[in-house]
Amino acid sequence: MGPGNRDHEVAIRCGITVFVPLLTLLLLDRIDLAIFASFAAFTALYGRNLEHGQRLQMQLRVGLLMIVILFLATLAGRNGVSEQDNPWALVAATTIVAGTVAVFAGYWQLRPAGSLFQIFAFAAVASVPTQPPLFDSMVVTVSTVIFALLVGMSSRVLFPWRRKPFRWPERQIFKREQRIQFWVDGAWHFIAAGAAGSIATALGPVLGMEHNYWAMVAAVVPIVGHSTSYRISRGLQRTIGTFFGVALVALLLLVPLEPWQMILIIAVLQFGAEMLVGRSYMLAQLVTTPLALMSTVLATTAGGVVIDNWQLLKDRAIETIIGSVVGVICVLLPWAWRKWVLRSEHPTRSIDLRAIEDDD
Repeated sequence: MGPGNRDHEVAIRCGITVFVPLLTLLLLDRIDLAIFASFAAFTALYGRNLEHGQRLQMQLRVGLLMIVILFLATLAGRNGVSEQDNPWALVAATTIVAGTVAVFAGYWQLRPAGSLFQIFAFAAVASVPTQPPLFDSMVVTVSTVIFALLVGMSSRVLFPWRRKPFRWPERQIFKREQRIQFWVDGAWHFIAAGAAGSIATALGPVLGMEHNYWAMVAAVVPIVGHSTSYRISRGLQRTIGTFFGVALVALLLLVPLEPWQMILIIAVLQFGAEMLVGRSYMLAQLVTTPLALMSTVLATTAGGVVIDNWQLLKDRAIETIIGSVVGVICVLLPWAWRKWVLRSEHPTRSIDLRAIEDDD
């Protein structure tokens, strides 16, 4: 377990950001729009402990990016680019999202890094069995993003004695090595997501699997990091934590849950995820796995579709293994290149962007 860093503050903000929009939709009898609120609420995950100016800039960028992603996802789903209608087209589109967003994440210095959340959001929304009206979807998405921004700045009002002068971040100038690394990271996100999605889709009919994008999400997890050992560790922790998380979901799904109960559980799980993710990635997966699956169940059943819970659990477990293996292979390939071709004395290290920044 790593040391805490005001994790409870971040966890409370994220829990509120997802709970209030979902509860509002439930009260308005529009729970069919829950998936848009859930993914738009991811805006609150960024800029955990940054100063308010930096946090607002980062969350504005992420919020606008998520609005674009969800808009494109709804258009894709309406035009047959979904898991049900054309899984290969969904893999191709999601792969492009994976690589493109990873490059943006590098230039914008987003934290969490990479394109994991955007991959999940695009593929899941495109695969919604019954797409709600586009206007309604975008209203919920934009409203939730705005709410996330307000919650992110709320401590300036609630805790004025802790308030620091608001400073908008200066424009960052990146060195050539950093710019190259951004594109390299984007390329590996593209390769890992595409390979994992293709394998999961090809094996889907054989193993009776759906939700091929879960493999794509798991595949990009090891890509983020500054050393080979750290990246491999993330892949292993993702797999181990997911299996324990699936067991927890199995217990939760034994009890018939009303929508309001699922919303409450989702908010609590979101709180728990943010409490743990900065300290132990494996333990965070114990919470993140049921969070993702409960959100999937809520979104799917809201559209009137009957869901096979045990099929859902099997898909999550198998596709996480597929994605993690692909991700680890994508990490080991450049390591092998540095070790045996470039003869590097430190093959486990990639370019450390933070070290380059410190040299300026």
